[in-house]
Amino acid sequence: MSKGPEEQALLAYRAMWRDLAVASLTSNAASPSLDDHARDGALELMKYGLKNAKKEKLVSKGTPLLDPEVVSTSGSEVKLRDCVDDRNWLQYKINGDLKNDVPGGHFRTDAKVRRVGGVWKVSYLYMHEAGSC
Repeated sequence: MSKGPEEQALLAYRAMWRDLAVASLTSNAASPSLDDHARDGALELMKYGLKNAKKEKLVSKGTPLLDPEVVSTSGSEVKLRDCVDDRNWLQYKINGDLKNDVPGGHFRTDAKVRRVGGVWKVSYLYMHEAGSC
């Protein structure tokens, strides 16, 4: 039995974050898995962040904790809102030291997941400032 649009969108969203967490281990903006579950603005945002981390000689270790919820569904687009917990997904310098003493926190994330050619991918991603949820 096939999954409904909302479930497919949530699966794609969670997979996008897993792809980003893996690419963040080396700050690899060219990771071939980044476009497996993201496209358009969401993909560009992830690549931009990874390129900046690489320039600053930073990597991220750990995994963000997600709790997404569906805000609305319209045909082949599902809007999601999340409160991402990045307390266990921190930035480190290449030598293994933490980037800073900020413990991480929670930030609101808005996303749109679209089905294009039968494949669900995150097309829009906006990460609000720390402490926004």
